[in-house]
Amino acid sequence: YLFGRSIGKHKLWPVISPNKTIEGFIGGVLCSLLVPIIMQMFIEFPVNIFVMMVVTVVLSMFGQLGDLVESGFKRHFGVKDSGKILPGHGGILDRFDSFMFVLPLLNILLLQN
Repeated sequence: YLFGRSIGKHKLWPVISPNKTIEGFIGGVLCSLLVPIIMQMFIEFPVNIFVMMVVTVVLSMFGQLGDLVESGFKRHFGVKDSGKILPGHGGILDRFDSFMFVLPLLNILLLQN
């Protein structure tokens, strides 16, 4: 959000999500790299830090893809919010849209180990 809002100039997919920018996408992915770096200071990973960084980048990209897919569904069906259970912020699906792609991928990655 911060990168896209402050330096975002190039729209990522304006038809589906007009406020998302390429700079915001890249900024989100780069910031996600800080997670394994900081976590490594406190816990020992069972795998190489480079592997953790790659997994983190892929999960970050899949999370943003889930957000775009959910926005695409809403645009396709002509709705602004995905429900009234959690008002504002696009509805309840906007709270969990990133998990739609991240959790299945994470499950596959964990089962491979």
